[in-house]
Amino acid sequence: MEFRELRRAYGFEEVAIIPGGITANPDQTDVSFKLAHLSFEIPFIASAMDGVTDVDTAIALSKLGGLGVINLDGVQTRYDDYKAVIKDITAAPRADVTALLQKVYSTPVRDDLVTKRVRAVKDGGGICAVSLTPQNTKRLAPLVVDAGADVLVIQSTVTSARHISSSERGLILHELCEQVPIPVLVGNCVSPTACLELMREGIAGVFIGVGPGAACTSRQVLGVGVPQITATMDCAAARDEFQKESGRYVPIITDGGMSSGGDICKAITAGADAVMIGSPFARADEAPGHGFHWGMANPHPALPRGTRIEVGTTGSLEQILFGPTSVTDGSQNLVGALRTCMGTCGALTIEEQHSIEMVIAPSMVTEGKAWQIAGKGR
Repeated sequence: MEFRELRRAYGFEEVAIIPGGITANPDQTDVSFKLAHLSFEIPFIASAMDGVTDVDTAIALSKLGGLGVINLDGVQTRYDDYKAVIKDITAAPRADVTALLQKVYSTPVRDDLVTKRVRAVKDGGGICAVSLTPQNTKRLAPLVVDAGADVLVIQSTVTSARHISSSERGLILHELCEQVPIPVLVGNCVSPTACLELMREGIAGVFIGVGPGAACTSRQVLGVGVPQITATMDCAAARDEFQKESGRYVPIITDGGMSSGGDICKAITAGADAVMIGSPFARADEAPGHGFHWGMANPHPALPRGTRIEVGTTGSLEQILFGPTSVTDGSQNLVGALRTCMGTCGALTIEEQHSIEMVIAPSMVTEGKAWQIAGKGR
């Protein structure tokens, strides 16, 4: 008789980064991120959530060296005055908000608004990244390319290269990559096998993570997902394997579950080339949700998988990324935290940080912190 065995998987709070035998000045570190022919000064991408990224935040993030992704399946492409719709969503009682979201998102996506949002980012001098669901990609991809988009992101709860469908010809990724003259990123993924197969389709990057986001409930509703440290390490191994077999380096982007600089440092150390974050950017003055955001699958008409959360507003995008900050919880100056971590480990590049050792450390957050836990760290 054979029995199935479970392997242990690890999240951010269960591991620690080991400092190196060599240290470096943080300002000597290079935290740049390359995606196909595009280069970014910092490896930070804002989630394609209506409460996190709109035209204004996408432009602002571009000017700060990062990238914001606009949700083209969201309210911004369904309503001319989407800000008024967002205001209604944030003001709704908690018990009523999911039903309201389902109603709001039942209005069809308008082609003219898709074009308008893309062109607005470009006119503002930003790099334009847009997100589509698989079911809308074939119809809208040519439209976003014609409008001038720079990056196309295809996102679903779980994305795979092989898909069983009643459709005679669903979305075939390698055909899309050949037809679309801009980088195509896909997600989300947690399996090294699925990640490797996606890379073989010709995509430019893979998002890693199923259900870790603060506003996502896929893990509770569906029971699927892998803690982010293990998911990132597994998919980083797939990335390295693909580079050996093809000579092409496809970056992986850890998506969700990070609320502090320490989490981001651990994601990079686990093998991520960049991170996609929602809640930290939702707290920015410039965020369209004004301190609220909600999961992309929350408006699903039959099986919502998300919730509206209130994270508050704590500072500008620049403060959150670069400081200066007076908060001590690691939620601001995220770039500074990454640079300092890399300097502490003696890693001058993100690639070098990938080789830094981590250990399983379940007491990492609580060790020696009795006064803080007791609420007396004041």
